[in-house]
Amino acid sequence: MSRQLWGAVAGAAGAAVTGVAVGVAARKRSRIAADRRRLATELTEGASGPGELPVGESSSVTADDGMRLSCEEIEAPGGDAALTVVLVHGFALDRRTWHFQRRSIAELTDPAVRLVLFDLRSHGRSERAPEESCTIEQLGHDLDAVIRALAPEGPLVLVGHSMGGMTVMALAEQHPELFEERVVGVALVATSAGEVASAGLSGTLLSRHNPLTRGVGVLARLQPKLVETLRRAAGDVIWALTRSYAYGDRNVSPWLVDLVDKMISANAVDALTDFADTVNSHDRLAALPALAGCEVLVAAGDADRVIPVSHSDVIAAELPDATLVRFPGVGHLPMLEQPEKMDEALIELLRRSAARAGGTKAQGTAAPGGRRS
Repeated sequence: MSRQLWGAVAGAAGAAVTGVAVGVAARKRSRIAADRRRLATELTEGASGPGELPVGESSSVTADDGMRLSCEEIEAPGGDAALTVVLVHGFALDRRTWHFQRRSIAELTDPAVRLVLFDLRSHGRSERAPEESCTIEQLGHDLDAVIRALAPEGPLVLVGHSMGGMTVMALAEQHPELFEERVVGVALVATSAGEVASAGLSGTLLSRHNPLTRGVGVLARLQPKLVETLRRAAGDVIWALTRSYAYGDRNVSPWLVDLVDKMISANAVDALTDFADTVNSHDRLAALPALAGCEVLVAAGDADRVIPVSHSDVIAAELPDATLVRFPGVGHLPMLEQPEKMDEALIELLRRSAARAGGTKAQGTAAPGGRRS
């Protein structure tokens, strides 16, 4: 099929699917809105609400291809950190994914840690990248650039969620020596080492053969204002879908759904579809042995409809010394849905990692690069 004909077909498919979304929205909007109001009335945010967050220092790191990555650093209490922890968010989200962890980890004193957070290219506040560079391979290079610029020496713990976990695997594939010399701990949260299209949401929406995904992407490039208008018109339905796919608990506090909804909505539709092929074709099972010398946490919710928990089982089977944590009834975002339990698992990982860092590992220094501004 010619590129022009494919574009026309895909554009028509995109128009059709967005049209269907608006039609569904018109029928269901009032019911979903009423459901949102009911939950907001029944549930109080209390201690689980947004709360005060530690203030970070914003900066930018220039990736090896010139793209600007928006970053943030939070220093350890007293400024003396045993570890630097780099938090890597997932597809369609941004560093606000780590809302609870940036508070709980930043307040740790045993061990004291320094936090580095950043938005993946074409996500959040980072620069919009060309489609050809929206690959997990490039995300691995971006993570390397962030480390070289903001954490050039000392022991590291890398925490990746979903596509962020795939990014950590890509870095391990590209720079196994970094994991031998400096990375003492890794957390892989709700992620996969390969065959992402075998099951879950990724298997349907992120397939290179899905004309609807392609159609939405083409239409978003040709008529971005139209797509964003339709997206807003379907807002309540999208909110309900977000709740269904992000969380296992249908009665999750509405502000948590709002947070994910805002993160997704902040990204252009075609910027997200640019990553469809790379997530679908991700295969880095062979990179996992590079993590064998690290403390490893593999964590996932057993009600995850995006990347089923079976993918975490595969990773844990390849890394028999890893700690596998399953969260019963939890969806794709355990760090938001069950922050206390996620924090408990992460803090235990950090303590084991700090003990490992006390040995001969993690004394190396990163190669220069990854320009900071």
